[in-house]
Formats: sequence, structure tokens, C-alpha cells
Amino acid sequence: MRQRNEARRLDILRAAARVFRRHGIAAAGMREIAEEAGLSSGNLYHYFSGKDEILLFCQERSLARMQAAVAAASGGATARLRAVLRAHVHSMLDDMEGTTAHLDVEALPARMRAQMIERRDAYERALRDIVADGMRQGEFARGDAGLVTRAMLGAVNWTARWYRPDGPQSVDEIADGLADYLVKGLA
Repeated sequence: MRQRNEARRLDILRAAARVFRRHGIAAAGMREIAEEAGLSSGNLYHYFSGKDEILLFCQERSLARMQAAVAAASGGATARLRAVLRAHVHSMLDDMEGTTAHLDVEALPARMRAQMIERRDAYERALRDIVADGMRQGEFARGDAGLVTRAMLGAVNWTARWYRPDGPQSVDEIADGLADYLVKGLA
């Protein structure tokens, strides 16, 4: 039962992502999300208490995938950074789960926003540590690891704004190409 409930919540998340992408988070309504998910509005509230909870679920899922990628990355800084950047792109674009909702932390109410900012900042620090490690080990050119990390995050996060599922490149091609480009830029 719990797995079925979680699967349905993911279906709703994907439907919400499509609605957010079409109308923006502020303009999206629970009725539209319910229609997109093939549910009645009342049934939707069985799974999520409101749009804020859907946003939080999206952001938690995206960050959990990204943090898992950091934990699983192995090898030198180059290999780890490439793996994490690829995973980041995938978490943003696979099934459109991350989409722009991942980026709109400010859309959350203050009580929910604080915990997401803390988790987001921890992920950014982990990525910055990989970049700094690469700089110390001589794999990457020396520089400001914080600035480099934020530039990389800006590039991979922006994919949610321009990616189109019917576009010329697959998510895998985009993840590979972007990770290669960004990591090579540190050489």
C-alpha cells in the first residue's frame, strides 16, 4: 500500500511539474494539477494538503537524488564532479520531476523554506568541496571554488528552464555534454 501511495504521489508530482512548466508555480492551481493527474480535486488532497506540499516534495526528491550522487561518487575530483553534475542534470530533467519547481525555494512558506535552504546549502558545500579538492590536488586550475561551484550550479539548474522533452538531445546527451564541458573548463 505504501509503495502504491508513493507511486501515485510521483505521478502527481510529474503532473504538477507539467502544470508548473506551462503556467508557472504562482499561477498553477490545485484544480489544474488534479486534472493533469487524472484525479478529482478532493482525491488530490488525499495525497497532498496543498501546492506548497507538492513543491516541498519535489524539492526534497531532487535534493535527495543530488545528495545521493555526492555520496556515491568515487575516484578523483574529476570523476566525482562529472558524476555529480550528470546526476544533477538527470534529477532536474528525468521525467520532468525536478523542473523549475526545484529552483523556486522562495515560493515555499517560511516554515518549509528554512529546511530546504539548509539542505540545498549542504549540497552546494559538498560540491564546492569536490571542486576545492580538485584544485588542491592539481586536477583543476586554482581559483575561487565557491564562485566556480555557483557558476556550475547555475548552468545545470538552468537546464530546467530550456529543456524540451521533444528537443534534439536526450537527457543523457545533455547530462554528458554539460558535465564534460564544465569539468574541462576547470583544467
